[in-house]
Amino acid sequence: MVKMESSEEQDRKIVLEFCHLLEKSKQLFNGLRDLPQYGHRQWQAYFGRTFDVYTKLWKFQQQHRLILDSKYGLKRWQIGEIASKIGQLYYHYYLRTSETNYLNEAYQFYAAIRGRAYYSRAIKEDRPDLMVKKLRYYARFIVVCLLLKKMKLVRELVVELDKQIAEYTTTYEPEDQLEWSLVLEEIKGFIKAEAAVAVLHADTNPIVLSHSGSGSRLSPLTTPPCERSPHMTLTLQEILIVGSTCEQAKFSELTMDMFRMLQTLEREPQESAVHHPHASHVVHDASPAGGRSYGMVPGSKGFIENGDRRHYRDNPHKYLLYKPSISQLLVFLASGLKELPPGGALLLYMSADGCFSTTKHPEDYGYELGGLATSIKRDGTDAGLSSRGKSTVFKEPHCLYPGDLYPFTRRPMFIIIDSDNSFVFQHIPRYFGQPLVTLMSPQDIPIAFQGKFSQTDMQHHGSLFTLFLHSPLTALCFVCHVGDVPIHHWERCQGYVDRFVTEASRLVTRCRIDEIEQGIGYIDSSYVQFFGDDFLRTLILRFVFCDVVLRLHRGFRGRHQRPRCEPPLPAAELLEHPSLSHIVLQLASALDVRGHFSEGSEGE
Repeated sequence: MVKMESSEEQDRKIVLEFCHLLEKSKQLFNGLRDLPQYGHRQWQAYFGRTFDVYTKLWKFQQQHRLILDSKYGLKRWQIGEIASKIGQLYYHYYLRTSETNYLNEAYQFYAAIRGRAYYSRAIKEDRPDLMVKKLRYYARFIVVCLLLKKMKLVRELVVELDKQIAEYTTTYEPEDQLEWSLVLEEIKGFIKAEAAVAVLHADTNPIVLSHSGSGSRLSPLTTPPCERSPHMTLTLQEILIVGSTCEQAKFSELTMDMFRMLQTLEREPQESAVHHPHASHVVHDASPAGGRSYGMVPGSKGFIENGDRRHYRDNPHKYLLYKPSISQLLVFLASGLKELPPGGALLLYMSADGCFSTTKHPEDYGYELGGLATSIKRDGTDAGLSSRGKSTVFKEPHCLYPGDLYPFTRRPMFIIIDSDNSFVFQHIPRYFGQPLVTLMSPQDIPIAFQGKFSQTDMQHHGSLFTLFLHSPLTALCFVCHVGDVPIHHWERCQGYVDRFVTEASRLVTRCRIDEIEQGIGYIDSSYVQFFGDDFLRTLILRFVFCDVVLRLHRGFRGRHQRPRCEPPLPAAELLEHPSLSHIVLQLASALDVRGHFSEGSEGE
């Protein structure tokens, strides 16, 4: 009898401990939304505590599953909810650190929820809130799979989400059924827009390339070669990716341009490095704060020593801002600048619609030429793009003007502007003598582009300039109306792109040597200082590819239909060099689109 009472008391303590951990985990998780989105030190310790509690909770429910089933009534959807929260933790940790390996961790937990059907009986609980949790899980899982380029699984998940939404709306007739229908349409539109060019397998089914050819993340296969010099001193440390373009495909506050650029600025995650030793059969049983071979883990002591993140990071740190207010944008820029270590550079990427000025004879290039619309928010004090009073002209408040960036040029800065008003950013002065490069998109799309290549559809599918920076071969196919390419042919064409990038890299280095030795072929020192960084070198060389392709393309004849950069890159020694033109024309011939390009003087 004594043993019976002792056993029951022990069971009661187990249930109480589980309830305590569950409540504590919910409190900590809910507190995450109150953490500042910028800066690094403020949120690190809180994330660590949250990971620790979820680790204990996950292990505890595993160790005492039978008792919790019988004494607490633990349901499978509750286990699924814990796993889903851990997946969210890893995803948000990825967003805050830019470490792509944490995407794999989020994927492991989300995949386990689906594989073990934790939410399979959710509809039978007669709880609409539980079905909403299930739908949100699907939406989050789709985002993670999109970022990991698991497109086959994405399509399967979309079909399942479609069925779940139909079941949810039929059963409960909820008020938010229209919202979920819009979410579904948003996802479908995003997937359609993302597939700019289909790469076909031998059986004509589209495939997704994760390494050389897809233009996704940087890997040893896609990193452009470089002849190092002592002048290549800078590394990309902080990135601000801003998406404010209207009418562009988006999902989960990621526009198509943001989605492409964030991948371009990451290294390929090393999947083999993150799998739990027993991942094949208990993937989701890995502790969310357990040891990993790729480095320190969330919540472990010393993960960020005194806030210094330089020694543990493979990727530059990123902030993602969707249609921010101008004040938000400036605060995040200031934070990124503050976090720069010595020898670090900040990259600002903006994809936005232009704010145009009506000033006929501007004297101030900083504020009188217009800028970029950051958001479409309005308040009582600022109606319209320009409100004229009797003696005052109010400028658009939710607009980033070139002059707004002047204070931030105190540190090395690399700017990419993708807009129909991009060229106004070519006049940013170097008041502080720091390295500064600005890459600007074409401002116009040729009239000749009709149908799916019209201005509206181009906006919806994402910007052509960003596509060139993300996947040069895809962009070239796009401007030549090539909709699909067999995989063997794609790989052959990718070889030409690799040759172009290698040759362009050699020419940049050659320009610098010629400049030093003979005073010709001048290339601004900013490019040379940025060129040692893998990501910045990739962007510079893909910009050169974009410029050469559009310079030769018959459809892009106007000066506003080609990109610009400041400081200018040398024309004869680089942008118009015969060897680069020759490779592009060879590539065009390989794709059987030679007719889209002018003969020029380069020949073949």
